[in-house]
Amino acid sequence: MPGDALRHRPGRRGFSLPSRDIIADSIEAVMRAQWYDANVSIAGCDKNMPGSVIAMARFDRPSLMVYGGTIRAERLGERKLDIVSAFEEYGRFLSGETTEEELRQVLRHACPGAGACGGMYTANTMASAIETLGVSLPFSSSLPATSPEKAAECARIGAAVTTLLEQDLRPSRILTRPAFENAIAVVVALGGSTNAVLHLIAIARAAGVPLDLGDFQRISDRTPLLADLKPSGRYVMEDLSEVGGVPAVQKLLLSEGLLHGDCLTVTGKTLAENLESVEELRPGQVVVCPLARPLKATGHLQILYGNLAPEGSVAKITGQEGLRFSGPARVYDSEEACLAGIETGEVLRGDVVVIRYEGPRGGPGMREMLSVTAALMGVGLGRDVALITDGRFSGGTHGFVVGHVTPEAQDGGPLALVGNGDAITIDAENRVLRLEVEDAELAGRRAAWEPPAPRYTSGVLYKYAKCVSSASEGCVTDL
Repeated sequence: MPGDALRHRPGRRGFSLPSRDIIADSIEAVMRAQWYDANVSIAGCDKNMPGSVIAMARFDRPSLMVYGGTIRAERLGERKLDIVSAFEEYGRFLSGETTEEELRQVLRHACPGAGACGGMYTANTMASAIETLGVSLPFSSSLPATSPEKAAECARIGAAVTTLLEQDLRPSRILTRPAFENAIAVVVALGGSTNAVLHLIAIARAAGVPLDLGDFQRISDRTPLLADLKPSGRYVMEDLSEVGGVPAVQKLLLSEGLLHGDCLTVTGKTLAENLESVEELRPGQVVVCPLARPLKATGHLQILYGNLAPEGSVAKITGQEGLRFSGPARVYDSEEACLAGIETGEVLRGDVVVIRYEGPRGGPGMREMLSVTAALMGVGLGRDVALITDGRFSGGTHGFVVGHVTPEAQDGGPLALVGNGDAITIDAENRVLRLEVEDAELAGRRAAWEPPAPRYTSGVLYKYAKCVSSASEGCVTDL
């Protein structure tokens, strides 16, 4: 399946998120057609993990997922690099802060070996969520791909799936509503990707478990942001592994009543039973803050509504961005157009950048705006502009950003009516996303608006645009 790193190449736009459902459909088809007794999925990137678990929930036979593991970081002088370093270095190159040779050096060292992107980006976020759901063995999500411990985990899989078969322990007994609440709490504590909102809603739907945007807000309100992990923090998943891994964070949250300990897992034991033998976070470590001194007292995931997002939107607010941003709209109808605007100096301090027609149907495929957000950081505008889109954000994104705006522009959502210079207010404290334009003016714009012609008239993305649900419903294709 397509890797996210290739998604911006010519002719490849939009295939990343649709691949999640293609993966789920493919695994389900093989499992049902061949009538296999059990399933072990080995996954290692953003979409194949939720795709695997969506399929497990559908066919409901003894199953577990093995995470391929996180990449190790590499140093270039005093800098610890990862994949996002490459994107942000490009922005610095555009602004003249770095030379072409320095850019090339970062590119050569950003990905030193095997493993998924190293920060608390989407892959590590979903690995942590899936382990917390109970579908992976303990420690699976935080072990580096090339570590001896990851090899040892793989050696235990045969015995683990045999236990599942002997106990007839199926995903339907594991993927319960309390388990999803646990997964959301861990995502929030770790500062995980907004993509977890899409994927957990989609997995829950496949499992027949009710889950919506309100659940994310409710759990974010009661769960502190604890982990100082990239993209907004200083450390990577390898560092978390060295101080205790995801189970140590689970143990900390469980001790404060923030997790349901009675949820069943693929070990045949409950989450609480699994954590009994887990050591607490290493004394003196600085990767995860104590509960008494969190990075933020409540979670970073915020669900915003308003006349720009009547059906909701998702913001990632760690506290470093501030809680409110107002400014004039700078409107682009694609990610490429926005990136060109940044390169030519069109985007200015104080702007609210709007990227529309990038939703699940409009894109189609709901691309991640990583190139744009990284370029904004690189040219020094990351903390001086806000960005709103009906597309997604990479787990590597940081800054004042709001995505998953619904209804999307292609469907005639209010984002389609925004004009250059319109005043927009993002109020994370009151959870409001508002276009400061009179209703009568918007009514006139709506009367004149026509949807753009579809970008595809055949093939995979054409079919996807025809059947995909909205971002607020998880972008599923089987509603």
